Amino acid sequence: MISNKLCEKYLHVKILDVKILGCSLNVMDIIDRMNEKWHEVRPDLDPGPLEVVGRVLVLAQYLERSVNEALAKHDLSLGQFDILATMRRRGKLTPTQLMESVMLSSGGMTNRLDRLEEAGLIRREADPEDRRGVVVGLTRKGRELIDHATESRFAEAKASLPSLGAREMRELAGLLRTWLEQAEVKSQK
Repeated sequence: MISNKLCEKYLHVKILDVKILGCSLNVMDIIDRMNEKWHEVRPDLDPGPLEVVGRVLVLAQYLERSVNEALAKHDLSLGQFDILATMRRRGKLTPTQLMESVMLSSGGMTNRLDRLEEAGLIRREADPEDRRGVVVGLTRKGRELIDHATESRFAEAKASLPSLGAREMRELAGLLRTWLEQAEVKSQK
């Protein structure tokens, strides 16, 4: 039998600090360690919200790096992928429609479209509904590239998921959906 005194000691294992409490292992991640230090230096503040927000931000960094590595095999950035994937899903669009779909400024969109057109992945054409405007569509080369890149992107997303059961994954997706909906409402105010 392990004594309670021993169970309360810290183990320092390479990168992770593992805290033994009540003879069960609780892995402390970067957010736990950060919050523990905040509690020591600023006990008047509640670091509780960082347990969620901090982890989401750290996960976003890991996920973005993983996505960029998967798309680099196709010589695409995430921004370029978003534009091409939007056109693949929706067909020909005006630059304004694209800009709203991928949340870019008009200058940023023009720059990306110029580079994609130079690479032969998209084509600008006169808008049949507005003589002053243009629509943007995929070329054959662009469609082939986005189809292959999308397969890589979906495989990367699957590989990035945590090892959770089906019920837990549905719960997580639902909670994240609720949070995203609330964030979108806040951003529109």
